[in-house]
Amino acid sequence: MNATLDLEDIRATARRIQPYVSRTPIFYWQDPWTHDRIGDGELHLKLEFLQKTGSFKARGAINNILTRSEAEPNKGVTAVSAGNHAIAVAYAAQVLGISAKVVMHKGANPARVSKCRAFGAEVVLVDDMSLGFPTMEKIASEENRSIIHPFEGIRTMQGTATLGLEIAESVAELDTVIVAVGGGGLISGVGSAVKAVQPSVRVIGVEPVGAAGMSESLKLGKPLEKVSVDTIADSMGAPLHCPESFAVCQKVVDEIVLVDDDALCQSMAVAFDSLKFTLEAAGAAVLAALAGPLKGQLTGQRVAAILCGSNIDEATWLDLVDRGRQYGL
Repeated sequence: MNATLDLEDIRATARRIQPYVSRTPIFYWQDPWTHDRIGDGELHLKLEFLQKTGSFKARGAINNILTRSEAEPNKGVTAVSAGNHAIAVAYAAQVLGISAKVVMHKGANPARVSKCRAFGAEVVLVDDMSLGFPTMEKIASEENRSIIHPFEGIRTMQGTATLGLEIAESVAELDTVIVAVGGGGLISGVGSAVKAVQPSVRVIGVEPVGAAGMSESLKLGKPLEKVSVDTIADSMGAPLHCPESFAVCQKVVDEIVLVDDDALCQSMAVAFDSLKFTLEAAGAAVLAALAGPLKGQLTGQRVAAILCGSNIDEATWLDLVDRGRQYGL
């Protein structure tokens, strides 16, 4: 299969993965908070945190397995992740009837580790995430498993592109789409799809100050092989960037803005108090951008923003929301 990010192939991907993923709703949010940020503009929230497994990652994981070569249909899979991708791979393996072995940090959120195991995956914990990719590669070699990368590869981007397709085909005449950025797999796919359907759309990424690797990579014109990560948004803390997804990001990303951890906590509190959504930090990052660096910049525009994930345990969520309320609510 000659995989591409052409619109025809993105639509084919959407049909392929449809039995295993949800077409998540889009909510047109109107209240004083939105008016204060974008004036008389429109804010359409893509509720992707309602996706199976609690994040967008299920789309790419399913597509990777379904498009493997005929020689691989029964091979097990392996992956490395802070949590959301590991959960998605575990889910995809379970529903498609193969085994999964995922690599996570020993300090990973216990709820995420438990969710992987609940889907039937074996979890390998490492002391340092710099060991994550080498450990995954060793497992793949020794156990003859297929690697499902958390953000690199055309099939992963095809999966995330189906999310962009749903937005672009549901909300006409968009001006801007705002997307959280970790490794770049989400924004590359979403950006490709929305620009294929609505070419004039601006695609804006949001990164944590403590994991601003894509911002730096775009400035340098090449993907960073090592990114310093220090943020509460662990699912946005990619330790590196990769050539294929980065090359797509260079084409489709118009701007990236940065938000700090206090702003992420505040946006989690806003999501709950205003919408009753319980989001992880990455899932609320787009709201932090609208409240901070983008405030007043999108006035009068029709904006779509992706709430991308909700995999967080109650105790951690309560701590972060309390921090957000102390910060400025």
